Amino acid sequence: MASEDAFHKFLSSNKQWCQQTSANNPDLFPALAKGQAPPLLWLGCSDSRCPETTLCGAQPGDIFVHRNIANIISPHDLSIQSVIFFAVNALKVQHIVVCGHTSCGGVAASLGNNKIGGTMDTWLMPLREMRAALQAKGAFDGKDDKEKALALVEANVQKGVDVVRKNAEVAAAMQERGVKVHGCIYDVGKGELTELDTGEGEGDLKQRMEHFRMK
Repeated sequence: MASEDAFHKFLSSNKQWCQQTSANNPDLFPALAKGQAPPLLWLGCSDSRCPETTLCGAQPGDIFVHRNIANIISPHDLSIQSVIFFAVNALKVQHIVVCGHTSCGGVAASLGNNKIGGTMDTWLMPLREMRAALQAKGAFDGKDDKEKALALVEANVQKGVDVVRKNAEVAAAMQERGVKVHGCIYDVGKGELTELDTGEGEGDLKQRMEHFRMK
């Protein structure tokens, strides 16, 4: 399908979706026009195969979203940090999800040393550093390429969860109103979302609050 044909197809599909959605739930769009109160912030990958609202069976207004290539979460990224600030302080979300996925192109590129070009090599540097650390620890020993990719996906999600939990606004919200941070993996080939064990011990929680919550 040509790109122009695709655009007009989606434009036409929107009208059909709008009419059907309005018929099934007449109050939805008028309610959304008054504001949003999503319970969940989703930090995921830009991959077209991972649309959070669709795969979670959610509706417009249910999920506040930030996505980038390979769901890399950095404390120095003003875009993602601004989204977190707004979600936690203005929208008062109760859950934050860091989601990676299988068959990730950014992960596949980071497992090798081939030059991609443009800004991509700089953007993926954190993943390549993570890959090097996993190799040094022997985490890839005996694993095939698919297993190595999954190990890097999981490590990236865990790192993202750690970064989010160290955010001063999130740390305060976790302590004051029980906000929870989750790590998930979406299996593109199965359509299944699985939660990772990204929990922390009591000592970890105390240390994080001591070092990262602002007063």
